[in-house]
Amino acid sequence: MTPIWVLLGSVSGAIIGSFIATLVLRWPAGRSVVTGRSHCDNCGRQLRAGELVPIVSFVAARGRCRRCNAAISRFHPVVELCAAALSGLALWLAPELRGIALALLWWQLLTIALLDARHLWLPDRLTLLLAASGLALGGLGVGAPLADRIIGALAGFASLALIAAGYRRLRGRDGLGGGDPKLLGAIGCWLGWTALAPVVLIAALVGLGVAVAGRKDRFDALPFGTFLAAGGLLWSGLLLAQAAGIERN
Repeated sequence: MTPIWVLLGSVSGAIIGSFIATLVLRWPAGRSVVTGRSHCDNCGRQLRAGELVPIVSFVAARGRCRRCNAAISRFHPVVELCAAALSGLALWLAPELRGIALALLWWQLLTIALLDARHLWLPDRLTLLLAASGLALGGLGVGAPLADRIIGALAGFASLALIAAGYRRLRGRDGLGGGDPKLLGAIGCWLGWTALAPVVLIAALVGLGVAVAGRKDRFDALPFGTFLAAGGLLWSGLLLAQAAGIERN
């Protein structure tokens, strides 16, 4: 049954990925995410239904508009592939409800990571949705007890909020965005308090790697929310892979 679950997960992930890409591009610009026809950014031609099939349409059109031959942004197919790969992996690690719950977590983290990476913005509505879905479904994901997840929400928010306040007091400027503590708290709603330290460690290492590779200085703004999302994604995947390995043995 696992190949069927992986296929279903990948197809649904590609569809969700198309919505995620649209949300990331439209929402910060104040455009509606659910209304308005998709069109070519160059000539304005509205796209037909057959041109909106995730991944397939981009490949069939060879990455170019059929009317004006302008290059189509690769953002949509890349996000669709990422979402498809994440949900396919989730349902390979854990078919049925546990894998579906993990895919839901990963789709949300992918959306948040992209918004922060492109716009340095962590919308409260998405963070609250992540927290609420974690409290409701987190037990199906990595199996953290509800009490651990409630503590994770409080500890995650409080720890980064205190660090941000301390940094502001010492340096006289912000070192963390206001959405970062909320995001860590929301991740705690899914993974529990024991996951907070490894998630932050992974986020710090990813951020350090990005800063070094990009030759950033201490005054450059970095999307720490993106790094936290990456930490939550990687650590939840490791936890589920470990649980799946134990069950198969």
